[in-house]
Amino acid sequence: MTDFLSPLNPAQRKAAEHTEGPLLILAGAGSGKTRVITFRIAYLIDHLGVAPRETLAVTFTNKAASQMKERVAALLRDPASGSSAQISTFHSFCVRVLRQHIERLGYGRAFSIYDDDDQERLLRTCEKEMGLAEETLPLRKSLGRISHAKNSGVTPEDMYRDAQDGATEKLASLYERYVRRLREANALDFDDLLLKTVALFDHAPDVRDDYNRRFRYLMVDEYQDTNRIQYRLIRQLTESHNNICVVGDEDQSIYRWRGADVTNILNFKKDYPAAAVIRLEQNYRSTQVILDAASAVVDHNRARIGKTLWSQKTEGSLVELHEAPDADTEAAFIAERTAEALASSPEETVAVLYRTNAQSRPLEEAFRARRIRHQVIGGFRFYERAEIKDVIAYARLAVNPQDSAALLRVINSPPRGIGASTVSALQSAAQQLRLSLWQAIEHQLAANAFPARAHKALEAFAAIMRRLMEQGAPAPLTEFFKSILDGTGYIQLLEAEGTPESLGRIENLKELVNAATEAESRNQSLRDFLDHAALVSDTDDYREKTRVTLMTLHTAKGLEFSIVFLAGLEEKLFPHQLSLSEEAAIEEERRLCYVGMTRAKQRLIITRALRRRIYGEDSFKNTHPSRFLAEIPQKLIEHSFSEAPPPKPRVTWDNAYNSVEEISQYLTDRRTAFGEPRAHSRHFSPFEQSTKKLAGVGSGSGRWRLGSRVRHPKYGLGTVVECEGDGQDTKLTISFPGYGRKKLIERFAALESA
Repeated sequence: MTDFLSPLNPAQRKAAEHTEGPLLILAGAGSGKTRVITFRIAYLIDHLGVAPRETLAVTFTNKAASQMKERVAALLRDPASGSSAQISTFHSFCVRVLRQHIERLGYGRAFSIYDDDDQERLLRTCEKEMGLAEETLPLRKSLGRISHAKNSGVTPEDMYRDAQDGATEKLASLYERYVRRLREANALDFDDLLLKTVALFDHAPDVRDDYNRRFRYLMVDEYQDTNRIQYRLIRQLTESHNNICVVGDEDQSIYRWRGADVTNILNFKKDYPAAAVIRLEQNYRSTQVILDAASAVVDHNRARIGKTLWSQKTEGSLVELHEAPDADTEAAFIAERTAEALASSPEETVAVLYRTNAQSRPLEEAFRARRIRHQVIGGFRFYERAEIKDVIAYARLAVNPQDSAALLRVINSPPRGIGASTVSALQSAAQQLRLSLWQAIEHQLAANAFPARAHKALEAFAAIMRRLMEQGAPAPLTEFFKSILDGTGYIQLLEAEGTPESLGRIENLKELVNAATEAESRNQSLRDFLDHAALVSDTDDYREKTRVTLMTLHTAKGLEFSIVFLAGLEEKLFPHQLSLSEEAAIEEERRLCYVGMTRAKQRLIITRALRRRIYGEDSFKNTHPSRFLAEIPQKLIEHSFSEAPPPKPRVTWDNAYNSVEEISQYLTDRRTAFGEPRAHSRHFSPFEQSTKKLAGVGSGSGRWRLGSRVRHPKYGLGTVVECEGDGQDTKLTISFPGYGRKKLIERFAALESA
C-alpha cells in the first residue's frame, strides 16, 4: 500500500485514501488533480477490493476521460479490470443510460442526437411554420435562450407564464414547438441528454435506485463547471449513499455563459455538512513568479474559497508585458518571439491565447508570413465538415427514419433534382397528415402527388434510403459507410468536379470510412459510432505534439505550454465588453485570466495594442489597459513596447510619437495605468523641452555614433546603425542579435557603452 501511493505528495495521498463519505478536493491549477483521481480509483479497486463496475468517474471532455482510463489501467495489477470502471463524460454517461431506458419516457432507443446545425435547421422550420421573421426572433439568439432555459430547468410553460413582453411570449411558443418537433423526430439535442436522464430518474425511481446500487463510488472532475442539471443528476446518483468525491477549483470556473454554476462548488459543504475538504496547493507546472502573478489577479474575486499555490520552481523570469502600437504589430512581436523560442530549443511549446476568435486573424497572418507551423483550435472539426455531416446524416436517417433534420440535410445532397418547392410541399403534407417527413415521402409517392420529374427524383432518394434502412445497424460499419458513398454517388460527383477542394473532400470521406473501420475493430455498433461523432468536442482536436497553438482562453483550460502569450489585455476586449455591467461576469473574466496565466510553465508574456481598428472603418481607436494588469504586482512585471514603425497605414513614429513631449505623455499614461501615480513622472512644457535640449542635459547627450557598441538591459549587446536628431532626444536604430533592429529614444533606453 505504501509503495502504491508513494508517488503522491501528502495532500494528494490523503485525498486518495479518503474513500468513505463526501469529499471536496480543491485542486489548484497544475496541482495534479487527474493524478489524484486515477490513484483514488486504482486504490479503491486494487487495495480495497471494490469491483471496478461499482466506480463511476465523470468529467467534461473525451480527452480527459480517455487519459483517466489509460492512467487507471497502468496503475492496476490487472490492467484489463480497468475497462470495467466507468469513466466518461457526463453526456456519454447519459447517452448510455438513455439507450437502455428512454422508452420509459416515450422515446425510441434509436433516438438521434442533434448538433448545432440540426438544431438551427429544426428551429428555422419551426419559425417558418409559425410565420415568424428572422428579425423578430434571431435564430442563434433564440437557440441560446432556449438552451439556457433548458439548463436552468425552465419549461416553455414557465417561460410563457413569466413573460414580460410579446417577444418573450413568441419565444416561449417557439420553444414549445421546437421541443414538440424534437420529440416527433425521436431526437434529443445536446441539452436533452442531461435533462432526459434527470427526468428519467425522477419518473422511474426503480431505475434511479438501480444506478445508486450499481455505482457505490462517484467521482466528479471539474466540479466547478457543473450546471444545475448536472448538479441534480449527481444528487440523484448519490441519493442512497454519500460516497461522492468532487474535484475542482472555483478559481477556474469559466463556463457561466453555458450554464456552469460556481455556487455548486462554493456550497458543497452546505450540501454535505459532513464533507472533508482537502486542498492541493503544490503546483507542478509553473514558476512561482507566474503563480504569484495569477494568484494576485484572482485574489480580487469575492466568490471563492481560497487557496495558496506554491511551486518548487522558485527561479523564473518576470512576467513580460509588451505594448504594441496596434494589433498587427502585436501579432508580429508574438510571431518573432515564437520563432526565437522554437529556434532556441526543440522542446519548447508555445500557446497564443486570446479572448475571442476574431483576434486570431492578424496572428495567423503573422505566423504564415514567417512560415511558422501552427495549429488553430476552433476552426471546423472533422465531424463538422459538410461532406462528413452529409454521410453521417444518411446513417442517422437509416437507423431513425423519424429524424427530420437528417432527412432535410440529405434529401438533395448530392443534388438529385429535389427543389425547395418539393421540400416545402412535403413539409406541408407532413404537418397536415401528422406524419414524419419520411412517412410523408412514402405517402405522397404512393398517391402520385408530385409531377413526373419531382416524383422520379423523390423515388430515387427513397430507393437509396430503403436499401440503407434494410442494411442498417446489423451490417459491418465499413461496409455500411461504403454503401452510403456508393449508393448516393457522392464520391463520383466530387471526382467529376476535379478541383483541389473536391479532392480534399474525397480524402475526408475516405478518412471517415477509416474511422468506421477502427470503430468496427473495437466492436462498436453503428449507434456507438454515431454517438461518438455527435459528442466530439473542441479540445479533442488539440494535438500535444504540435509546438505552436493558437486558441481561445476557454479552449486552453486543462492544457499547459512552455511559453504562453496572453494577447489583447485591454478593457472591453479582456475583460469583454459584455461583462462590464455585472460583477459576477467580471469575476468570471478574472478567473479566465487566471486560467490563461497558469497555462504557462516557464514564460508568461502578456501583450496589448495601444490602438485597434474600428469596425468597418479605416481608422484606429485608442485602447485602455485591462484592469487585470493593474492587479498584478508591478515587481513581477517586466515592461517592453514595440518602437519599430508598423507598416502603413498603421500608426508610425512620424505621425504618432513625433516629439519627446508625446513620448513623455505616453509613458506617463502607461505608468498611471499600472498603478504608479502621475507625480512620479513630470510632463515638460515645449519651452522646458527646448531649454533642456539646448543645454544638452543628460549623460547620453552626443555619446553615440554610427557603429557604437551598446548594451541594453533587455536586448543585450547591439550596434548603432542609424541616428536621428541630437542630444538626449536622439532616436537610435540599434541592431541586436536575435532581436533585429530596434528604434529607441536615447533618454528612455537606459543604454550603456559596451
